[in-house]
Amino acid sequence: LLVARAMGKLQSKISLHTTKYRADGSVGQTGPSGTSQQHSPAHTDAVTSVAALKADLCVSGGRDKSVAVSSWRSGAALRRFIGHEREVTKVTSALDSNRVFSASRDKTVLMWELHRATGPSQHFPGHDLVVTGLAVSPDASQLCTGSRDNTVCKWDTETGECLGRAAISRNLVTHLCWVPGEPYVIQTSEDKTTRVWDSRELQVAHTFPAKQHIQTCCDVSQDGRYCLSCSSGSSGHGAEATLWDLRQTRGRVCEYRGHFQTTTSCVFLPRGPELAPSIATSSSDSTVKVWDQDTAGRG
Repeated sequence: LLVARAMGKLQSKISLHTTKYRADGSVGQTGPSGTSQQHSPAHTDAVTSVAALKADLCVSGGRDKSVAVSSWRSGAALRRFIGHEREVTKVTSALDSNRVFSASRDKTVLMWELHRATGPSQHFPGHDLVVTGLAVSPDASQLCTGSRDNTVCKWDTETGECLGRAAISRNLVTHLCWVPGEPYVIQTSEDKTTRVWDSRELQVAHTFPAKQHIQTCCDVSQDGRYCLSCSSGSSGHGAEATLWDLRQTRGRVCEYRGHFQTTTSCVFLPRGPELAPSIATSSSDSTVKVWDQDTAGRG
């Protein structure tokens, strides 16, 4: 459930050697209907990020420096992409796209084509520190990245050209997500704020009131009306998730309190015909909580 679905101009020039970059083929096997199959783990070390790719596929990144595409249904790892020099920190994709993006502690972002036989199809260098935010536009034509170097960058995914770079003092980026159907990108930061960026000019359109703790993650509702952010915390202090209004008041709508340690991720859950709008949060306190979006009641 938690898996739901972040300079002047710079033309990336890189030689993609297959000895360094590799896309491995299918490693899973499909058995007869009704039988369970045992599959090797998608990663050989801790998984650091996961995102939806298609209705039946997800993409994940790990400390083993690899990116894997796996089947939700079978659990099999279908593709594995090798190319980063250090651990992968974030992965993302435009839903129903064949493009996968990965960020890394090696200060770069790579773009992978799901059906490409060799290495990455694009390379985005330019950050001075680990890349910690990754968001792709709905049509997969533009990419926004953020880093602990206090900058947010915008890229053309076809050419690898950096279209803009913005720096804000102490803005250590923790997460990025694109607002569906809009040119806006949500960003959380270690400076305890949540920002709304206008990607057209790469300028901050709005900053929500600062919280008392580091904001660790964010998500946007599918209708683009609300965003979530969540906080670090300890011993029951902080660790809340916050619902923000993106359309009208741009104020705080609701808070979700109940975790005892840092809330590490937050996500809007898909709505069913008979289900109330819900969100889910995960925490360093080893729990996952599901909340009624409107009342903050736990399911």
